[in-house]
Amino acid sequence: MPDAYEVIVRTLLAVIVLFIMTKILGKRQVSQLSLFEYITGITIGNLAGAISLDIDSKWYLGLISLTVWIACSLGIELLQLKSKKMRDFIDSKATVLVRDGKVLEDNLKKERLTTDELMEQLRKRSVFKVADVEFAIMEPSGEINVLLHRENLPLTAKHLGIKVAPEKEPQAVIMDGEILDEALATLSFNRGWLKTELDKVGVTVENVFLGQVDSYGELYLDLFDDKINVPIPQEKATLFATLKQCEADLMLYGLTTNNKQAKAMYEQCSKQMEDILDQLKPILTR
Repeated sequence: MPDAYEVIVRTLLAVIVLFIMTKILGKRQVSQLSLFEYITGITIGNLAGAISLDIDSKWYLGLISLTVWIACSLGIELLQLKSKKMRDFIDSKATVLVRDGKVLEDNLKKERLTTDELMEQLRKRSVFKVADVEFAIMEPSGEINVLLHRENLPLTAKHLGIKVAPEKEPQAVIMDGEILDEALATLSFNRGWLKTELDKVGVTVENVFLGQVDSYGELYLDLFDDKINVPIPQEKATLFATLKQCEADLMLYGLTTNNKQAKAMYEQCSKQMEDILDQLKPILTR
């Protein structure tokens, strides 16, 4: 029985030490691991297991070994931060697997990657034709990133020459039925505004599991009762998009007509619509 107590104490000690050392190593240790970080993780796990169960050995020797491994890991991370040569030596460099629609077979062999595995990784990124790929690069972490040819990239507002308002981070203003006053203050709102928005949909704060406010100032609600559907408010966003569409249509009509009088009228209306949007933008995009 004393052995069981010792194992319990050793295990609890190992858990505490591992937690502290993982916090010291930082988030990299629990994200995509490099080769050395992978080795470090396995070794630290084995050492922690040995400290917990090997009651014949001295537990503090295991802690010393853990400390040395952590110190080595921190030292190597510091070297990687200071020197690109060390980063290239430890993590290796990224490898180009596809360039301008052409698979680089030698690089594929270098990374010991088969054609089927390459195609699988491309399909995971919704790419089914190698000819559509400008670059496919294997990162030091083993992840493959893909850049399509410009003509195969999704169309964006920038391609159309349309300026859009910057998107702000949504703020959680209600969580577990409790109002978060700090988040409301960040958005320049108060409890009175929140109560008005909740009254619009007939919901009380106590029934709300999560409430978020987006960059348009719209409140999105998730209730504790999943059977109740709350309508998603989109009035401001829809109005702003409609007005932008009107502005774009007026510009298009002015460009396509050959009637000088009509062209001047459309350009004038487009300018007026632009002025209106400038005035309404602070209201419709908050």
